[in-house]
Formats: sequence, C-alpha cells, structure tokens
Amino acid sequence: MIAVVAVPASAHENAVGIALLDKVAADTDAVEKALVDQGFKNAVVAHGEKVGIGVEVVERNPAQTGFVPQAKRWVVERAYGILMLHRRLVRDYEHLRRSSESRVYWAMTAVILRRLTGATTPAWRTA
Repeated sequence: MIAVVAVPASAHENAVGIALLDKVAADTDAVEKALVDQGFKNAVVAHGEKVGIGVEVVERNPAQTGFVPQAKRWVVERAYGILMLHRRLVRDYEHLRRSSESRVYWAMTAVILRRLTGATTPAWRTA
C-alpha cells in the first residue's frame, strides 16, 4: 500500500484520483504508471502527466458481453477483501479521515507482518 486517501462518498472520482496522485508523487519516486477504471476522466490523466505518473484508463471491450476480468483489477479487489477482514474497516467507525486512513495502514501492516512471520490466520481469529 503506497498511499491512502479517505474521502466522503459524495466526492467525485476525478477529485479522488488527483488527490491520490499528489500523495503518491509526494511520497515516492518509484511509481511510473497507474491503472484506473473507466470512471476516471481526462483530468486525472492530465494531472498524472504533471506529477510524472503515467495514467492508463483500462476500458472494457464493447464487443464482449457478460463478466470479463479486467487487467490487474484482481489486485485491487484482493486488497479490498483483505481490508474487510479487519473489523474496524468493515463499518464507518471513525469520525476523522486521518483515523480512517491510519486504520488502512495498520491493517496492511498486519498483513505484511503475517506474511513475513508465516502465520496462517490473524491472531484475533484463533481460539
């Protein structure tokens, strides 16, 4: 997890994308490319060029019907699934955005530590 931006549900995806690109660009120089879905518009792509991160919009093929997996989308969905294993992130318990963002960092730190130590289940789930 490189950066987290917590926003209200009413925030437009473009504003969130721009804020996230700014945070990533400020925190690291290693990110060169970002993949986004069709909800993001040209404003995010243009802002990515300004901060030095190439933004590619992953679009569905209109000729295909039904469920078709999108490139690299499974990585995002897996991260959402991992975060939902942490009870403080399942509901909106936090009142401050900084608190919500810190909970995401804590959850991903727990995941990394569990992978490094070889533990197979979260400590709070064991009897």
